Amino acid sequence: MPKNPSRPSDPQVAMQATFDKLHTAQSTQALEQIRIETIGKKGILTEYFSTLKSLPEAEKKQLATSLNSLRKEFEEHFQAKLMELESKELESALSAQGIDVSLFNLSSKRGIGHPINYTKDKIIEYFTRMGYELCEGPLVEDDFHNFSALNLPEYHPARDMQDTFYFHDNKLLRTHTSPVQIRTMLDQKPPIKMICPGETFRRDYDLTHSPMFHQVEGLVVDKTGAVNFAHLKYVLESFLHYMFGDVKVRFRSSFFPFTEPSAEVDISCVFCQGNGCRVCSHTGWLEVLGCGMVDDNVFRAVGYEDVSGYAFGMGVERLCMLSLGIGDLRSFFETDLRLLEQF
Repeated sequence: MPKNPSRPSDPQVAMQATFDKLHTAQSTQALEQIRIETIGKKGILTEYFSTLKSLPEAEKKQLATSLNSLRKEFEEHFQAKLMELESKELESALSAQGIDVSLFNLSSKRGIGHPINYTKDKIIEYFTRMGYELCEGPLVEDDFHNFSALNLPEYHPARDMQDTFYFHDNKLLRTHTSPVQIRTMLDQKPPIKMICPGETFRRDYDLTHSPMFHQVEGLVVDKTGAVNFAHLKYVLESFLHYMFGDVKVRFRSSFFPFTEPSAEVDISCVFCQGNGCRVCSHTGWLEVLGCGMVDDNVFRAVGYEDVSGYAFGMGVERLCMLSLGIGDLRSFFETDLRLLEQF
């Protein structure tokens, strides 16, 4: 017999009222209360289970079977009712909130990615539309591709300008993307029209230099006389107007081991419009890239004959700083979210 004298001796009869309450429950809170009253520490079924120890073996077995069946039936009905009430309560809560998913969220922000990637993609977009093939090469190079084939033989003084990271096995981190030009010429025959963007490495670090930086270099090779400096000048002037708008462009004679003749290209200062300021050292001009006609020694190193060509190279960080007005190169690598939020 149950401890509560008001409770029927037959658990089937006692549980009928519980099932009726279960089916008419209107909330998950009411449902939880019914669960506690039924199978909690002082619940109806719990109380009936506690009487088993005082019954004869035959009655104990019969009652235990009946109680287990009632508990299983209760749990099945309970779970079904719980799912029904939770679904109704969720629907009611969503309706009460009145969320209009079509509303435009004025607080949302849309980024353009890192300024360096943005600038690099802009450069690539220009030249690929001009018909240049996009080529890539390894970051770890050997002496031949990085120096010798580019008319920089051993002990050449220009090697000192590179501040190279060397490995013990005579390998090195490439100091420019020019080795990709060598690899392309070794793999292909003229005509060639390509650009090679990518990371480069030198032992340098200050306001305008970093140990790792990005370059984009270009190369055009064709039969002798088909390519000349006038073509190079037109391409670069058009590109710089694309990047910086209405700026003046000038070519200054310079020296690069892998081109002859060589030139450095300047634009009128984008900060003072050529009037002279601290950024341009009061000259009114800013250096942006280097270029020239490919030296014959480079063609001989890759086995080319009766060809001419031009090459150019630019630092992506340099163009990025000038086009977006960023004063310190190191800010690109300091992971300051405020820098990205400016763009």
